[in-house]
Amino acid sequence: MYDVLVVGGGAAGFYAAIHIAEARPNTKIAILERGKEVLTKVKVSGGGRCNVTHAEFNPKELSTNYPRGEKELLGPFHQYASGDTIGFFEVRGISLKIEEDGRMFPVSNSSQTIIDCFVSEAERLGVQIKKISAVSNLESVNENGCAIWKAQVGDGYLRAKKLILATGSNPKIWNLLERLGHTIISPVPSLFTFNIKDERIANVPGLATHAEVRVLPSKKFGKSTAKDKIEVSALSSDGPLLITHWGMSGPAILKLSAWGARALERLNYQFKIQVNWVPEYHQNGLLELFLKVKQVEKKTILRTKILDIPKRLWVNLVRASQITDETTWPEVSKPQLAVLAEQLTGGVFQVNGKSTFKEEFVTAGGVDLKEINFKTYESKIVPNVYFAGEIINVDAITGGFNFQNAWTGGFLAAQGVVSALNQE
Repeated sequence: MYDVLVVGGGAAGFYAAIHIAEARPNTKIAILERGKEVLTKVKVSGGGRCNVTHAEFNPKELSTNYPRGEKELLGPFHQYASGDTIGFFEVRGISLKIEEDGRMFPVSNSSQTIIDCFVSEAERLGVQIKKISAVSNLESVNENGCAIWKAQVGDGYLRAKKLILATGSNPKIWNLLERLGHTIISPVPSLFTFNIKDERIANVPGLATHAEVRVLPSKKFGKSTAKDKIEVSALSSDGPLLITHWGMSGPAILKLSAWGARALERLNYQFKIQVNWVPEYHQNGLLELFLKVKQVEKKTILRTKILDIPKRLWVNLVRASQITDETTWPEVSKPQLAVLAEQLTGGVFQVNGKSTFKEEFVTAGGVDLKEINFKTYESKIVPNVYFAGEIINVDAITGGFNFQNAWTGGFLAAQGVVSALNQE
């Protein structure tokens, strides 16, 4: 008989187990991992560097980075947030560094540092780590007047007083929870890049620049609702935009994909975006600038990059405006310059499909947030079951926020379990 079974050997599961074992020595805890390795998502996060958290220390501001969960996480972030995460690692000898965009990584620049920390801490505290231990069924039973949980692993059963479910986007566990009475919000991808075939970006993969992007309203809504249309019309973001072999990526695109995860799925990932490559300008203002340049500049348009954008992008957009390579500023017409201003401030691109963002697959969906007590992360539907991490309907934009959700949930679930065990 275990005191606690933690189902899921990822970030949230380890964090919860370590905090329970630390707060309540001699608690019998096991982590059940269905795969051959633990912490696999930690390993690939941040290109193998592990984007541990984000240097946003205001709970209200921190919560605004969660398309699903913003309201519910405000209270938890007042209890445990980025500063606490930094402290957890520092007392274990792991220093984190802040990059220009606020993302935080271990100074070692290696996710293995985080993995080694978790595994060694769990072992030091006596937490059992059981790999290749997929849970196929969960059953609440009464033994000697006490309600306990039986978790089927293979042909056998493990029994425990408390369960922490930290299985991420695992349909089998979601199905088990539905059978136990929970509502599961159907999962859709979040954090994806846009597939775009367009001459304007075809020959410049790897090029990055700051841009504003917005999704244009679509008539092709099919089964969508008026709410979807409002949601899509409100979808806009700004930040670094990366042109790739298959289309567009980078923070500006990934933020859109997170905030629009459900509406864009209902559009079957067929929609149009409008890109402003020079966010400091609007179309009319840029045209005025061009007309002033026309009065003084003698060289060709192609060779005179007067804006702070990559040269290769300037060349592509000039050509897309039907301005020849030989056209000079004195020769160019006002209508041609108007088209160029439009290409630069409001070029429209057709998106046809999505691609997963690296190995960092994130989903929108999971256990309905209304069915969770966010003071303890315990289920309101099924007693003695706690949640942590991406199993619940919380997801974030990129930047370390998804991990912070895992750390906060893991910590508060651990506190909830410890408090409940102490009262028994």
